[in-house]
Amino acid sequence: MITNEQGVNIDIKIDRDNLYIEESFTDLTAGYIRKLTPVTPDGLPDNSRKAIFIAQTQVMTQGGPLPIQGPIEADNFKQALEKFPAAVNEAVEKLIERSNEMRRQEASKIVLPGSEVSSLFTK
Repeated sequence: MITNEQGVNIDIKIDRDNLYIEESFTDLTAGYIRKLTPVTPDGLPDNSRKAIFIAQTQVMTQGGPLPIQGPIEADNFKQALEKFPAAVNEAVEKLIERSNEMRRQEASKIVLPGSEVSSLFTK
């Protein structure tokens, strides 16, 4: 355990049973595919676990570029390439759903008299 300058104890440990080596593939235009290959604590390939593929891209919004990423269900890199568009579309759909849910929650908040928001309108 390490104690930082503010006196906070920091106990960070790497999960030795969940190690991966990361590779990144890109076409320099549409995005990236990250491949996480499982390894043992010795850094050797761990063939008992599957590689993980992740799609990464960005979309332009009024506020600027928005990073998008999502898992690709694939057994190999060729499948990951083929499934890249669907994985990005699914990630965008989930992002839109989350955004809409946040808007609904924000719209349903009750503003009480004397709260910060209501006091802006009474000045």
